[in-house]
Amino acid sequence: MLPRLPVLSAFLWALIWLLPSAASAQTVSPTAPGVLVFRLKAATGGLSAGQRLTSPAWQKAVRQLGATAVRPKFPHARGPLARKKPAVDLQLIYQAEYPAEVSFAKARTLLLQTGLVEYVEPLYQREPLYQPNDPYADSTRTKNVQYYLKKVSAYRAWDVSKGDTNVVIGVLDTGTRFTHQDLRGQEKRNYNDPIDGIDNDEDGYIDNFRGWDLADNDNDPSPDALTSQRGHGILVTGVAAARTDNGKGIAGAGFSCKYLPLKIYPSTASGFFAGFEAIVYAADHGCQVINLSWGGAGGKSQYEQDIITYAAVDRDVVVVAAAGNTNAELDFYPASYEHVLSVGALEPNDQKGRSNTYSYHIDLSAPGQQIFTTVFNHDSAYVDVGGSSFSAPLVAGAAALVRTQFPGYTSEQVMARLRQTTDSLYTVTGNAVYRHKLGTGRLNMHRALTEPVLYAVQLTKLRYEPQPSFQPDDTTRIVAELQNVLTPVANLRISLTTASPYLRVLHGSVVVGDMLTLSNASNSLEPFEVFVSPDVPQATMAVLRFHFEADNGYQDDQFVTVTLNPGFITLTAGNLHVSVTSQGNIGYEATNSAVGEGVTYRNGPPLLSSGSLLVGTTPSRVSDRLLNEVKSVDQDFVSVKPLRFVAAAREADQEIAGRFQDVPSASTVGVRVRQRAYAWADSLRRNYVVLEYRLTNITTDTLRPLYAGLFMDWDLPQASSRNAAAWDAGRQLGYVYDRLAPTLHTGVQLLQGGTAVSYAINNNAPVGSPIRLADGFSSAEKFLMLSSGTTQATAGETATGADVSHVVGAELPALAPGDSTLVAFALLAGGSLDSLRATADIARQQYLGTVTPVRPPGAVATRWEVYPNPTTGRVVIDVPPAFSARQVTLLDALGRPVRSWTWTGQRRQAFQLPSAAGLYLLRVTGSGGVLVRKVLVRP
Repeated sequence: MLPRLPVLSAFLWALIWLLPSAASAQTVSPTAPGVLVFRLKAATGGLSAGQRLTSPAWQKAVRQLGATAVRPKFPHARGPLARKKPAVDLQLIYQAEYPAEVSFAKARTLLLQTGLVEYVEPLYQREPLYQPNDPYADSTRTKNVQYYLKKVSAYRAWDVSKGDTNVVIGVLDTGTRFTHQDLRGQEKRNYNDPIDGIDNDEDGYIDNFRGWDLADNDNDPSPDALTSQRGHGILVTGVAAARTDNGKGIAGAGFSCKYLPLKIYPSTASGFFAGFEAIVYAADHGCQVINLSWGGAGGKSQYEQDIITYAAVDRDVVVVAAAGNTNAELDFYPASYEHVLSVGALEPNDQKGRSNTYSYHIDLSAPGQQIFTTVFNHDSAYVDVGGSSFSAPLVAGAAALVRTQFPGYTSEQVMARLRQTTDSLYTVTGNAVYRHKLGTGRLNMHRALTEPVLYAVQLTKLRYEPQPSFQPDDTTRIVAELQNVLTPVANLRISLTTASPYLRVLHGSVVVGDMLTLSNASNSLEPFEVFVSPDVPQATMAVLRFHFEADNGYQDDQFVTVTLNPGFITLTAGNLHVSVTSQGNIGYEATNSAVGEGVTYRNGPPLLSSGSLLVGTTPSRVSDRLLNEVKSVDQDFVSVKPLRFVAAAREADQEIAGRFQDVPSASTVGVRVRQRAYAWADSLRRNYVVLEYRLTNITTDTLRPLYAGLFMDWDLPQASSRNAAAWDAGRQLGYVYDRLAPTLHTGVQLLQGGTAVSYAINNNAPVGSPIRLADGFSSAEKFLMLSSGTTQATAGETATGADVSHVVGAELPALAPGDSTLVAFALLAGGSLDSLRATADIARQQYLGTVTPVRPPGAVATRWEVYPNPTTGRVVIDVPPAFSARQVTLLDALGRPVRSWTWTGQRRQAFQLPSAAGLYLLRVTGSGGVLVRKVLVRP
């Protein structure tokens, strides 16, 4: 099946039980406050999960987080099937509860820093997809009551197979009505655990005789008045598994197949959605098919993908999901995850449902409007309803019949057969504009059971080289991994095309050759190649079309959506890995950890919670991309030219460049920023990264005063609550360390700009403090950090430390309209303070020795000389009179001042350098700027 590959974009969401508005489609799926899930690494130092969770490092993190409960998410998880290699070990997944006032970003960083976990994610709350189609329809309807069964050739399919009572469809929803005349006795019963108050089958669930309520943890999966959309589960169940051939009501698509009712919505206001826990339960309790008529757009989750993978791969379950009820092209979860059969909804005339989702992730479509099914009002009640909620169980019933007819099929083969036997939709009036976005066509149950020869080669994984993101002006190689799911194919060929104007295919055709059933192949020896335009806007989506054809007539198209210019680049040349975004953030884009890879040292845990360039001129005019006083993100900076690698970088092993600017308003400064960043691999420079920002005044007024700095909320491992911030004035270096275990130091050094600024704070300062992040971060507070010089350059320097942040920056000269100035920083890391200082000395010396001096606004052009060079001691410095030199400073190779002189001449002056041989820097400052040149003193 076409893999659900990462799509780095701002996802859409809607609570879809009424016709959604355009505004609602822009909302992201809600999360449970103060609750997160995490997965332990598979192996850490040979320790068991229990030993890792009692380790000192973990216990410290839990105490700092204030977690009130850390428990296994799936305490009754079974081991993997003996014949399969496990894809997901559920015993490594845990849930934790923590104070709601603690930000998820802080909690995530804290747990990742232990080095014991693979990921930390919020717990999303997915909603049922019920959407009434005809409010006047009821059970007295006499025409077209179940028109959809004929549409999908169900009657002809039942001539071939009527299913099997041993094939079970898991209906994970709001619950069931056991006494309904069309559902009575259709539930799968667990005779190994009768209702007697004892866990007879020892599966961890007492008396789970006929399903389970995962949300409320009891054995009654019946809906109640407090359950969200109380009757939704009964509507869904009727479509898939209503009793057929009983002379009453309706016929379920699965005919003789049973259903397992699992209630996933809580009956109490404090309860949590339990859809993914129910997937595990269904997979572990004999369901061969699972129906998911719920979900949301946005909030793509590795945890949720893990659960889907466990069910589909480890437990060989066919997972069917509704594709959504928003009339828009979007990715909807869980339908858009890997190993899911995503089902779109159709009108009775086979047109796309007027209020239903469409996308390349949809596998097939089925009738979804005017669906006549069981309803909860009483035991013989029926109703017309509509939405993809009811397309999905129709396909789930078909999948149950395919599993009956082909008992040796894997779940992937069942899904492939359903996809490859559909009827075409794209000649239907109105559907042409949705070509390939309604799946392969409309479900045909009879063809799914009877087609003798079917071909289905699937993309199982794509690898992008040399990096996993499509950066501007770069060439990306694409390796496709394939599996032939059904009949053998001869001489398979694949071609790659795209309609994106920002992608050019350089090599788009490969020959794979013959493939046997369930065999695997790849084009690793001949990758596809695409070139990304240097002008591609940030976060541009592009669709890759892979066309398959073989000598035996097989043809197919599969589509993958990728993100071009994702908005960040991570510098990885040295020990310090730093993500830089195209909008002024460092580490991550604002609070969105999906955009960026953070800041790490020597491949260790993340070190930075958030970071951004700050520019200010008054307390009310500050530009940044940080949280504000109402705890939303200031969107001041926007990308003008996205970051990209500089080809054939001469100054560093890695160099990136881009431009952004603030959005003109009464609350922003009015600057355009050209940013560059440099990283090195050699032993001298691998422990720092240089960040340069050239600021240009785009207003009509002189900016006076003007401040620019980096705000950095460092969270060092072990315990961010015991960090401390300090200031080294001689090196213009602000640094952070663990107060109780100072084995790692990080910092920001001002390399070039005006007068140094350093301001540090305790993030959890008490009420009444000048800056208190617990109440938000206002523009006035940000300006206070920028404009206070070095009056408060330390924080957390108590016995136990604190959770600290700091700003390191510069007060810059007045900036006239149209003029530019440069401010540059080094981000550094080291084990000890001495090593950090040594790295800072090297960074300064190397920067001043290699970077071309920048002429400040209004400065005169200068041509100057230092001679003789090399010298044995005496040198002459010659500058133009208009430069107005004031001072000369001699620096050693580490950038430390050795000696200073006051300039007394008009243009030319001689100086006696020290007799010690070595490489030095001469720095001349004056009204015309700063001049720097290397001088070699010989013995």
